Amino acid sequence: MIKGLIFDYGATIDSNGTHWAEVIWNQYQMAGVPISKANFRDAYVYAERALAVNPYIKPEDNFLRLMQVKIRIEFDYLLGEEILSKNETTDSAIDAIATGCYEDARKSVEAAKATLDVLSARYPMVLVSNFYGNIQAVLDDFKLTSYFPVVIESAVVGVRKPDPAIFRMGVEALALQPEEVVVIGDSYRKDIQPAQSLGCDTIWIKGAGWDDSEAAVQHDKIITDIAQLQGLL
Repeated sequence: MIKGLIFDYGATIDSNGTHWAEVIWNQYQMAGVPISKANFRDAYVYAERALAVNPYIKPEDNFLRLMQVKIRIEFDYLLGEEILSKNETTDSAIDAIATGCYEDARKSVEAAKATLDVLSARYPMVLVSNFYGNIQAVLDDFKLTSYFPVVIESAVVGVRKPDPAIFRMGVEALALQPEEVVVIGDSYRKDIQPAQSLGCDTIWIKGAGWDDSEAAVQHDKIITDIAQLQGLL
């Protein structure tokens, strides 16, 4: 019997299952940035690694500020590798991409709230996220704080997915047994597999991913829209 829920955040609630690389790449295209997707992916990875080891993001930074910093790092890489040339439109392109990503996230979050309203009335919910140390500011900005009284963030607890230990913290925060908990996430490797290893039930919100490695993976509970959770829980 299900008694509690653990949600992933990034690409689950804020992009409805679509990997954030795909969301950002779409904004690059809309801004007319003249690079290949392969070059973009290199810049994306570079920025993720830079954010992981440098304190660029402050706890008070909301998602717009996070995206401004992240896209700036990506552009610094592209300029440094001479894939792009700096010109008078560089700063405006960075701003347009960051703002577009913020608006995409805001729309996804607003759409998800109807489902979160229903589920939070039935179950206690915990958020477990690989994030940059500012998840609370992001939740506050998007008015999601009330849904998740407990937030377990990798940058704070020092454990990152796919380590099952971070999900164990979520289960312990709910004061439940793993078999009484459903974990909802967008990544089979980072969310579904580690949660299952603990004995949790899982629901995979499967959208456009980082690569094709998970495309053929099967799972008994796959959804393509967060609203479909209400039919499974």
